[in-house]
Amino acid sequence: MRARELGRKSVVVGDRVSLVGDVSGTDGALARIVRITERRSVLRRTADDDENTAEGRLERVVVANADQLVIVSALADPPPRTGFIDRCLVAAYDADIEPLLCLTKADLAGPEQVVGYYTELELPYVLVRPDSDLDALRALLAGRVSVLVGHSGVGKSTLVNRLVPDALRAVGVVSAIGRGRHTSTSAVALRLPRTPGGDGDPGWIVDTPGIRSFGLAHVSAESLLHGFPDLVEGTVDCPPNCPHTPDEADCALDAWVTAGKADQRRLASYRRLLASRAGEGDPREVERNPGDPLAGS
Repeated sequence: MRARELGRKSVVVGDRVSLVGDVSGTDGALARIVRITERRSVLRRTADDDENTAEGRLERVVVANADQLVIVSALADPPPRTGFIDRCLVAAYDADIEPLLCLTKADLAGPEQVVGYYTELELPYVLVRPDSDLDALRALLAGRVSVLVGHSGVGKSTLVNRLVPDALRAVGVVSAIGRGRHTSTSAVALRLPRTPGGDGDPGWIVDTPGIRSFGLAHVSAESLLHGFPDLVEGTVDCPPNCPHTPDEADCALDAWVTAGKADQRRLASYRRLLASRAGEGDPREVERNPGDPLAGS
């Protein structure tokens, strides 16, 4: 229960709270939340990129006090979408949470295309196969609160069940057209079990429902650029208040990319997000670009 004194202040997964009452955890025990401690990080998302729409104004707190955002993406079935990963990176940097890319189904395809796309960022990543031991991933999760996000069907719930065998998270199947079914319906914090011989804090993971899009209406246009650190230096020669759009003749980002200092696809992704913030296009629409099989959000 939540104390009346808290008013309409919401309590979300990851919040640290003070309780009064019976905190034994036994059946029938009743306790009240009387205080919510100050959050050191808040990961948010919206249903839309445009803050002028009702969906853009509807801000959802995904998790509080997370240290790390684990972006789960399959390498095949369904194929990876760097547009979605880019959105998650923007949200992570805006919340001051470290990102980690977890590439599942590594038995079906290699990681070269995805990893190559993020070469300039030196984005940490880990590969997961059905027969892998997950030791590398557990080491990256140890001692931290990590929130897992990903499209439906990428194997996130399967991964959670392997990390926490008692979790019993529902597992779905991928349809013939490469779309996953939503299996997780709510965010749940799970304590990672200690490994044999391990004496440190194994950490926590927060499993979230599979999502189709990660709206960024809560992120300012200026902060949006921070999700693309490989482009930031290229804006030094831009004129004041440069919108960085394709029709801005004096924008220095095109020359930055032409000089080979950033990937053209990264600039295209950044500008798609800018356009989506301006209400141009549907942020949930999968980009159809035959020259870039990874594009799409």
